[in-house]
Amino acid sequence: MSKVKSDIKKSMGLDVNGPVFWSSIVFLVISIALVLVFQESAETFFSEAQAAVTSTMGWLFILSVNIFVAFCLFLAFSRFGKIRLGGKDAKPEFTTSAWFAMLFSAGMGIGLLFWSIAEPINHFQTPPLGEPGTPAAARQAMNFTFLHWGLHAWAIYALVALALAFFTYNRQLPLTVRSAFYPFLGERIHGVVGHVIDILAVIATLFGLATSLGLGVQQVAAGMNHVFPSIVNNLTTQIILIAVITGIATISVVTGVDKGVRILSEWNIRIALFILVAVIVLGPTVFILGSYVQNSGSYIGNFMQLSFWNEAYSTNNWQGSWTVFYWAWWISWAPFVGIFIARVSKGRTIKEFILGVLIAPSLLSFLWMTAFGSTALHETLAGNTTIAEAVAADISTALFIFFEQLPFSTVLSVIGVILISGFFVTSADSGSLVVVSLTSGGNPNPSVGIRIFWALAGGAVAAVLLLGGGLQALQTAVIITGLPFATILLLMCYSLYRGLNEEAEEEAKLGQAQQRKAYQQLVAEMLVKRAQKQDAKIAESKNNNPTPPKPDTL
Repeated sequence: MSKVKSDIKKSMGLDVNGPVFWSSIVFLVISIALVLVFQESAETFFSEAQAAVTSTMGWLFILSVNIFVAFCLFLAFSRFGKIRLGGKDAKPEFTTSAWFAMLFSAGMGIGLLFWSIAEPINHFQTPPLGEPGTPAAARQAMNFTFLHWGLHAWAIYALVALALAFFTYNRQLPLTVRSAFYPFLGERIHGVVGHVIDILAVIATLFGLATSLGLGVQQVAAGMNHVFPSIVNNLTTQIILIAVITGIATISVVTGVDKGVRILSEWNIRIALFILVAVIVLGPTVFILGSYVQNSGSYIGNFMQLSFWNEAYSTNNWQGSWTVFYWAWWISWAPFVGIFIARVSKGRTIKEFILGVLIAPSLLSFLWMTAFGSTALHETLAGNTTIAEAVAADISTALFIFFEQLPFSTVLSVIGVILISGFFVTSADSGSLVVVSLTSGGNPNPSVGIRIFWALAGGAVAAVLLLGGGLQALQTAVIITGLPFATILLLMCYSLYRGLNEEAEEEAKLGQAQQRKAYQQLVAEMLVKRAQKQDAKIAESKNNNPTPPKPDTL
């Protein structure tokens, strides 16, 4: 435990893990400075870097994510599924509804709103296989959309969250990524190797978070311009919005998880469900429900082929901009979402945890994508190209052009802007809390100043990436930082298996010891009862056959 304390000793008066905190800041400052100084050439660099990584290492992302899915399902239905996070007597700190709201808001919020229409329409217009603009292309578009937002995405989160929760609550290690490697690194997690792991986690988290914030602010600006035309949707407006919403997120970060993050997450889910129900009711209800069933069945039926398709016999790089980007995005988000989910998941069994994280969010994501994406495809196939043209012109406007096709469009657009802003805030504040945890050695009570600093830093990175190349820069930053972290997650699978195996053996030994003790106690009780019965029989025999008095003798 002394090692753990040394990780969070004061560095220049701050309660932080010095090597991780200062190294992350130096990397952040250098990255921001390079983008600002070489702003004109940054866009070209980001484009070339993305093409290079995705064309040579895309197979690794695809293979890794499939391994994560298989590993999570194995854990859920194996003997490890009964292990409880925090020990046998641990109880959940949050209700199931509050738990689901927080993990869903942190894990998917902004992305669902940004891509729910744009992605299916993009796949429909430029499919990876087959002819564009056909019913077959529409079905394929929903298959790939479900692939990108379904079990694979949530398996990445589940793996990291489970590993961190287990080693934190069952092994009493700090809530940092390095702790997940204790089974084979031992005390070295508190040395240079551990520092490198946490630094990579901080960098991946910052750029993954910046990507979501960048997408979110583009959509907020587009929505505000759509509702209030006097507000111009340009880079200046987007930077101002980042500053304002980051300020709100900072206030939430200071209040902590139990108050700010939980309350905002629950309200986000309420508003999201309201919009979802409104679209289902106001839109083609029967079509949405029917296509939800068909889309889900098609996804399940083509699951293996979709999961392992690697564009090996194609000369284009469609996957680099879509599947590989998504897998890198989710991997980059994994430390952030994983630590956050771990913080709110104490007391749940591994089976309950994995199935809860994998199944429920996936089903809701599928319904959301169907209500928005399939409806947009339905309109386009019917000859209404308004939404498709909006996607081609500016992805960030697609949601609000979609609302125009429904009654009460202005009301829906205003609520949409509020919801995007809410998801923006919860992503920013929960992401900042995670970076704080990583750079403070898992300190459960970091100083307010450190929380504020990282909340502002996340907004700064998003602003700089928008300046340096917009969506292309955001995607490239995620893919580059996600690549080394994919390898770390593969090692995490092995480490978690070893840790759970040790836990299962300990529980088995404890169970055997308890069984032996119970058996010995039972035998002792049986012997006592048998002795009591024998004594009772002897007493009864004496009462029924009293000893006759001895005859008098002369």
